[in-house]
Amino acid sequence: MLSTIVAPAGVFRPQLAAFGLIGSAAVAFGVFLQGFVIVEPAPHELFVAGLIGVWAFCGLRISRSTAPLFTLLVLFMTGGLMSLTVMDDLDVAPMYMAISGFLAITSIFYAAIIEARHERLKLMFRAWVGAGVGTATLGILGYFGAIPGGEAFTRYDRAMGAFQDPNVFGPFLVAPSLFLIHGVLKGRLIDLPLRAVGILIMAFGLFLSFSRAAWALYLFSACMLVFIMLLKERTGAFRLKIFVIALGGVILMVTSLVVALQIPQVADLFSNRTQLVQDYDGGHLGRFERHRIGFLMSMEKPLGIGPMMFSKIFPEDEHNIWLKTLTSYGWLGFVSYVTLIVWTLSIGFRFMLLERPWQPYMMIAWIVLLGHVGIGNVIDTDHWRHFFLLLGIIWGCGALEYRYSRRSQAQGLHKTTSEGAAA
Repeated sequence: MLSTIVAPAGVFRPQLAAFGLIGSAAVAFGVFLQGFVIVEPAPHELFVAGLIGVWAFCGLRISRSTAPLFTLLVLFMTGGLMSLTVMDDLDVAPMYMAISGFLAITSIFYAAIIEARHERLKLMFRAWVGAGVGTATLGILGYFGAIPGGEAFTRYDRAMGAFQDPNVFGPFLVAPSLFLIHGVLKGRLIDLPLRAVGILIMAFGLFLSFSRAAWALYLFSACMLVFIMLLKERTGAFRLKIFVIALGGVILMVTSLVVALQIPQVADLFSNRTQLVQDYDGGHLGRFERHRIGFLMSMEKPLGIGPMMFSKIFPEDEHNIWLKTLTSYGWLGFVSYVTLIVWTLSIGFRFMLLERPWQPYMMIAWIVLLGHVGIGNVIDTDHWRHFFLLLGIIWGCGALEYRYSRRSQAQGLHKTTSEGAAA
């Protein structure tokens, strides 16, 4: 009778493996949905909120390695909630903080599930590529009016795909583009044509966003990827391969740009957007003047002024993530955010060149996050879904590295002890 109740140890392994695959596929689908957020709440929020709930019920574990991420994000959100206390009219501020809190939770969630199973990274990046190609295609077709209702995928004569803002749409495409570029440089030549098509679609969509920040981010990230891979791969054959492919890619990109600029609509907007300083940057109460006044004002407001209040005092929002953290999350939020960014970048810098299965994903996420820190000087990134995904990827890979190091040390100690006993 007992044998019919207590099953052998291996009976449930196929079921557990199946649940693991379903869970990984669900995570990848959640990443895919990040590319389609034209309405809010977007399907991404609804799906990922449910996914996190299910995972928490099943025992989602936050390890010691990811605890600092959790702590810093809690402090960041505490600063944001404290900023609400100085507001006379809350209006939409509580919802703004709720979104910030949800995105912070997604970052912790991604870190935890990556630490639990690093194979999920490949699925997640492939889903990101699918989302990037899909939303870029919508942006391109909408820009040229090639589909009915295409205006829903553009704004101010700029492509924005299935996003609400061209300035978010463009940066979203950088990480999946880097993933494909890395595959071109390291993968099989037989896969090159398909990857090249994906790269061109996303590059063209990013170009048509006419986001100067996105252009700079793409150029910086691509150059950094090649540079770091040259540092890591020191063989002459690989360096020659990188040189040939990179040269071919540059020629193809330049040719595509020249062809695109033959279209008057594209050429006119490109000429306007390539001006380094626009009227809304350097004019009276322009972006840079607002930054200066805002920082001075924040020095007298330790709790901040509350979310969405800056645009009621000045013509526009902060458009600077450092100023945004001061005004909307107070001094506590600012210090927590700066600490989080420095800590996250240091994790990636220490580990991204080590030969591990998760190394390419950490390297790509680190490069793109570093670029996002740079463009954060001219744009707000505290509600960018993919920004928190990048944080989760780096912290998850960092946790994998810490666990790998502990196991290696334990195995080395066990080996030394065994050899001593044998002697």
